[in-house]
Amino acid sequence: MYKIAVMGDSDSVLGFKALGLDVYPVESVDEARKTLHRLAKESCAIVYMTEQLGAQMPEELARYKDALMPAIILIPGKDGSLGIGQENVTKSVIRAVGANIL
Repeated sequence: MYKIAVMGDSDSVLGFKALGLDVYPVESVDEARKTLHRLAKESCAIVYMTEQLGAQMPEELARYKDALMPAIILIPGKDGSLGIGQENVTKSVIRAVGANIL
């Protein structure tokens, strides 16, 4: 069975535990890298990651961008949105459809 995980600072991700998602609060970028790679090996289908954390890990995001699993989706953290998540969704739509339909 595939898992859905949420990674980021504890204040941003702990609320997702109430929804039944696997929550991984991380304190450093190095810890986040290790956790992401472990989740990929454990057949985690989707990883929601805070934009603040994703902005510090561009190499890992690029590595898994075209991989079947996990799909990494950036979400706003406790400090608000950086616009990275929306930009990535727009790029994916343009790539899939050929035009920006959003």
